[in-house]
Amino acid sequence: MKSALTDRLNDQKLIVLDELKLDEIKTKAFVNVLNNLKVEKALVVLPEIDEKVMASAKNVKSVKATQTGALSVYDILKYNTVVLTKDAVKKIEEVYA
Repeated sequence: MKSALTDRLNDQKLIVLDELKLDEIKTKAFVNVLNNLKVEKALVVLPEIDEKVMASAKNVKSVKATQTGALSVYDILKYNTVVLTKDAVKKIEEVYA
């Protein structure tokens, strides 16, 4: 897991956000966030389930939203970019540090 994340970091394909919040369940709002980040095929990792983000991401075929507890090496390698929140990074560090 650490190796896959390090590989994404070295390739500048790992983005850390302060937070990822949406006001409502809207795929268009989620796509706008991805466009602002200049990301297409991405794995979005949240510290816990956020129904608005998860539901908004569900209709975007090139994106998978998951929480840190369900994170897998396969998903990290499958998606070009990994987008994490700061809280998700902290949870990953607790488990894999």
